[in-house]
Amino acid sequence: PKTDIVFLKVHKSASSTVMNILFRFGETHNLSFAFPLGGGYQLYYPHHFLARFVQGFSPQSPRRFNILCHHMRFLQPEVQKVVPSSAVYFSILRNPVQLMESSFVYYKGASAFSRVRSLEEFLSQPYRYYNPASGDRHYARNLMTFDFGFNPDGDVSHERVQLMLKAIEASFDFLLISEYFDESMVLLKEMLCWDLDSVVSFPLNSRDSSTKSPLPDSVVEKLKAWNRLDWEIYTHFNRTFWERIDRAIGRERMRREVRALRQRQAELARTCLQGTGSVAPKDIKDSSLRPLQHGGARILGYNLKQGLGGELERTCRRLVTPELQYSSFLYKKQFPPQPP
Repeated sequence: PKTDIVFLKVHKSASSTVMNILFRFGETHNLSFAFPLGGGYQLYYPHHFLARFVQGFSPQSPRRFNILCHHMRFLQPEVQKVVPSSAVYFSILRNPVQLMESSFVYYKGASAFSRVRSLEEFLSQPYRYYNPASGDRHYARNLMTFDFGFNPDGDVSHERVQLMLKAIEASFDFLLISEYFDESMVLLKEMLCWDLDSVVSFPLNSRDSSTKSPLPDSVVEKLKAWNRLDWEIYTHFNRTFWERIDRAIGRERMRREVRALRQRQAELARTCLQGTGSVAPKDIKDSSLRPLQHGGARILGYNLKQGLGGELERTCRRLVTPELQYSSFLYKKQFPPQPP
């Protein structure tokens, strides 16, 4: 199994669920994480990543960490200073239409969104609300492009787009697609030589459907045009995702593997969870399992069954522990507080 991993956690793309998978694998195999200084949750995002943002990094010592997966704005030469040269690089993408709809609800406080009532209103005259010089502009335009380290207001000419796509291909071993999450997990398992249980998950940091609304076609087209760079990234890597599957796995085996993954997840849900699945934040009984609530979204969580024993309780709890709590727990384990 591959144990040296760089995961670029792209916003609002099921990346918290992938992070949970990496946390669990790292914990089980006693691997080290490149944590933000002081145990924070982001590597000085939205600034480009620098090695010195990592707790325990020093230019003098050749220490390398197994897994880098906290939010960062990608900059490969700096990333290479903190992980082994053998590291596998991957990320996950989401259709920019749904991504922006999600971003609008989640980052409602961002300067570009704060004065509009709806995404339609924003897209009717985006430059009235959007300021390319503001520090939080990236939440409102080409968010994936920004996370990969590029300029979200950059040139959309064919040449520039091709350069960007080639640069991403040169840095990343593969990219997953959140709309095909189960297929993505099978591909991840294949690429990292992991077993099935390592890639099972329950959706984390997902929001209540009451805040989701379908967008009219006219808005969808405006949205694609406004997020043109993201759209180019998504359509290109959606295509290469299926090409990779055909090459590495084949559609027939993929169907079998997805079925096995879903059966295992259903079995774990029956074993671990009260009720049928995720619940509203107010209904989460164990406060340590309550996810961070942000913006206008209601982020769902889970209740564990009572009376789960020892190892089983641990397995179930890890599957539903929100990102911030799990990250803090692993940070304290890796950097135990010094006694006074």
